[in-house]
Amino acid sequence: MPFSKLGLSPKVLEGVHASGYTDPTPIQLRAIPVVMSGRDLIGSAQTGTGKTAAFALPILSRLGQHGALRSLVLEPTRELAAQVETAIHDYGRFTNLRTAVLYGGTGYGRQNQALTQGADIIVATPGRLLDHMQRGTVRLNLIEMLVLDEADRMLDMGFLPDVRRIVERCRRPRQTMLFSATIPPEIEQLCKWALRDPETIEIGQRRAPAETVTHALYPVSSDQKQELLEELLRRTDYDQVLIFCRTKHGADRVARKLHREGHAVAVLHANRTQREREEALNGFRSGRYEVMVATDIAARGLDVEQISHVINFDVPHHPEDYVHRIGRTGRAQSVGDALTIFIGEDVPLVAAIERFIGQKIPRVKLDGFAYKFTRLLEDRPTPIFGGGRSRGRRSSRGRW
Repeated sequence: MPFSKLGLSPKVLEGVHASGYTDPTPIQLRAIPVVMSGRDLIGSAQTGTGKTAAFALPILSRLGQHGALRSLVLEPTRELAAQVETAIHDYGRFTNLRTAVLYGGTGYGRQNQALTQGADIIVATPGRLLDHMQRGTVRLNLIEMLVLDEADRMLDMGFLPDVRRIVERCRRPRQTMLFSATIPPEIEQLCKWALRDPETIEIGQRRAPAETVTHALYPVSSDQKQELLEELLRRTDYDQVLIFCRTKHGADRVARKLHREGHAVAVLHANRTQREREEALNGFRSGRYEVMVATDIAARGLDVEQISHVINFDVPHHPEDYVHRIGRTGRAQSVGDALTIFIGEDVPLVAAIERFIGQKIPRVKLDGFAYKFTRLLEDRPTPIFGGGRSRGRRSSRGRW
């Protein structure tokens, strides 16, 4: 079914076509009619399936013309807020609707100006939105459509109390849409409290990573992690690679060492200024940087289509974060590789990930790499050459 059959307004359809989209994705196909009908919605879909358009297109269509502030989209991070605002602006380019984006880490000047000029839609992080509400620059009493995006991420970041405070200030009745990759008990309670007789749409398994992603685990001793990472990059034919570290200092350390090895590296974590983050993201998208080293701040919502490989330099503490991290590659049915370096103390974390995704991940080793002894290698995974799916040369992975 084409977009033209989903009830979207002519101006929004014009924006969709100008953005280069022809056919809706499954989440868009199922969610857009629900949102257009005015019904509350709980949506779950794998990363990269077009979730933003699933709520943005019907919101723009239903708003119609410029007027008062009638729609609010809450996002857990400033990066997500900025990306969603950009998408809404692109889809609505042929309308006269206005969107304002509100997030911390930057001044209030431009945000106040956007609010003064009048916004139909606000995309915001909870903390900065509450600041504006306390300053009296934002009132939510006319909100007709509320989107709680990446709800499980907001839970992980401790934002649910702020989210509840914001929802309480929105008008009733209203239409509420909640999108979440997983639905833990706390999110279920939020749904019962904030939503009214919602339609539930689930595209794929909530725990399943994209089927187009190939996984591999690389055991190594703790003092050889950086060395193995650099060897993986030398042997892997990648387009762009995203490397995840647990800590901000760890990300800085890995990036410095890769820079010394001649890699064009960007860094993304919470200690970077907003200008530094935007420069890193824009440089990574444009190809100026071939490698980005990041913390889990980039695990959800990073919109870069050409990421061919994700490397977990550190195994995530929570299995859900593994799924979100590797969701940065293999997006929208393209292929990708997820490589995870792990040491002895990571064994319980790896086991938890495999239980969560319901599959055993192959353990592999690099042929010719000078491994130091570690019990992780005693089971003798089959040697391979290369660090990921080959692009133009043969490569194989061995299993335990």
